[in-house]
Amino acid sequence: MTDLDNDRIDVPVFAQGGLATTLPRNEIADGMLPAEAAYQLVHDQAMLDGNARLNLATFVTTYMDKEAKLLYMQTVDKNMIDKDEYPATAAIEDRCWRMLANLWHVPDPTDTIGTSTIGSSEACMLGGLALKRHWQEARKAAGKSIEKPNIVLSTAVQVCWEKFCNYFEVEPHWVPVTEDHLYLDGHDLEKYVDENTIGVVAIMGQTYTGAYEPVKEISAKLDQIQKDTGFDVKIHVDGASGAMIAPFCQPEIEWDFRVDRVVSISTSGHKFGLVYPGVGWIAWRNNERLPDSMVFHCAYLGGDMPTLALNFSRPGAQVLLQYYQFLRLGKEGYRAVQQNSLDVAQYLSSAIEAMGPFELVTRGDTIPVFAWRLKKDASPNWTLYDLQDRLRMKGWQVPAYPLADDLADVTLQRIVVRNGLSRDLATKLLADIETEVKFLEQLDGPMPHEEHQGGFHH
Repeated sequence: MTDLDNDRIDVPVFAQGGLATTLPRNEIADGMLPAEAAYQLVHDQAMLDGNARLNLATFVTTYMDKEAKLLYMQTVDKNMIDKDEYPATAAIEDRCWRMLANLWHVPDPTDTIGTSTIGSSEACMLGGLALKRHWQEARKAAGKSIEKPNIVLSTAVQVCWEKFCNYFEVEPHWVPVTEDHLYLDGHDLEKYVDENTIGVVAIMGQTYTGAYEPVKEISAKLDQIQKDTGFDVKIHVDGASGAMIAPFCQPEIEWDFRVDRVVSISTSGHKFGLVYPGVGWIAWRNNERLPDSMVFHCAYLGGDMPTLALNFSRPGAQVLLQYYQFLRLGKEGYRAVQQNSLDVAQYLSSAIEAMGPFELVTRGDTIPVFAWRLKKDASPNWTLYDLQDRLRMKGWQVPAYPLADDLADVTLQRIVVRNGLSRDLATKLLADIETEVKFLEQLDGPMPHEEHQGGFHH
């Protein structure tokens, strides 16, 4: 029997319709494609992306082991919001945020509340919104105006906090970064706090440099402000990265619920929680810190569904992957993985510092992230943007960008070391940096290049 007897002819995949012809780019085509042709089209376009493992700009997990990938494939259809249909996944979600609350020294494990989110940005939005609602309720009870709420944060926060202020109509009180104060440390904090302040944001792992903001020092300054003014201002810790590093590798640092003013902590499961995107987490110090007005009850999915999220339907698979990592690694495994990343980061930062033209801003000894700048007296004919471009030609993404507003004339370059960047790969990166620095140093004049629009902020 031949294919013709079946009224079917096998056409080589790249000669099939859609691969041998042009399809509309911005409209849905009239006809159908064979599955293998549609797959090949999407696969080949995605193939043009960079190699995620060589992307040293992103904090997001790019490696998980084969068992995790199998679990992901088997659970990709689960909807986290539908707790009636997926009660086991819902129970695991509850277990995960409670594990994190305990890791962060919640005072009473029986009196706390939390949730998974689509990422740490959503978790920050929920934490900020809870601060705003608490402030509003207290002001209403006292018969005071609820207009013009504000929140205090460093100009070096991640852009999600700008979004929070915009979307939820909260005035940001920006504390500028300076050469002497590269992050929020409590200095001059009294200038930014007033009766309309809903809270202060402290970052455990600043986006620009990886530095920890000293939560305990910030809290002590707020204690003094309360003593002087009566303003009782609480702290949300944006622990996107550091909340999954400090408990395992720097347990002596008191930044979490051990600090009384900390009322909520958020983290990113898909950063140093070691899970593929996207999943985030938030936990509150106690049930009282989450206003009832933020919880919705929905009946149409088969039962009473209390929901606490900005998103509704969202993937449940990443929650299961988080639980897999908690089981697979335990505290010992997380400590080993994170410490290895810290060791590689400090190996890289020390070698880069020794190259000559560079000055370290941070060393990768907080979260495994560090940044450097050109020495002020180096005055080369090239910039860090030129080095960024040269490294990109070899597949490495090592971003250069200006610091936040008041230091916008200072250009940094930064490396994020994630699980999967081995010491062997790091050695190859160092060799490539040395090669490209030598190339740039030999230039007679400045390299011609387009103006870079760097930075994460404002």
